[in-house]
Amino acid sequence: MGSATIDSTRRRFLRGALRQGPPTVRPPWTDDDRLAAACTRCNACVTACPEGVLRAGDGGFPQLDPSAGGCTFCGACATACAEPVFDRALTPALPVRVAVAEADCLAHAGIHCEICRDACPESAIGFVRTAGRIAVPAVVAEACTGCGACIGPCPASALSLAAVRAGGRAA
Repeated sequence: MGSATIDSTRRRFLRGALRQGPPTVRPPWTDDDRLAAACTRCNACVTACPEGVLRAGDGGFPQLDPSAGGCTFCGACATACAEPVFDRALTPALPVRVAVAEADCLAHAGIHCEICRDACPESAIGFVRTAGRIAVPAVVAEACTGCGACIGPCPASALSLAAVRAGGRAA
């Protein structure tokens, strides 16, 4: 494999998807550069994932599928990989955090829903209560690992993963 970087924006353009979608989330402890340089696309990491949240994405490179559940950071993917793709010292393990699309969120529409909070293993989603209104979700960026466990259960598809900006907040 060459040392070319993976340009998912170009890939989307060439496939006719001009709209910017959510970022491609790679397995924990890796990134596009490490994958482009060392990944053989053998899918050992995908097969090893006990949660089934990794899949072969664009170009055969592994990516996290948050709709399938959340990553528990068990490390099975890194252990199964024979190439220098994973660096368990990378912090954070995933450079993404959950973001709430208020326009799609049931709670923001005045419908009581706290499923995302219940699904979050890190208790990174709290609810802000205001007198006379339904409580709305608020992400505690410092507690969010970007695992994606809250995304699949959301009945309104109001949650997504967003790249982390400076300061640790989702972009």
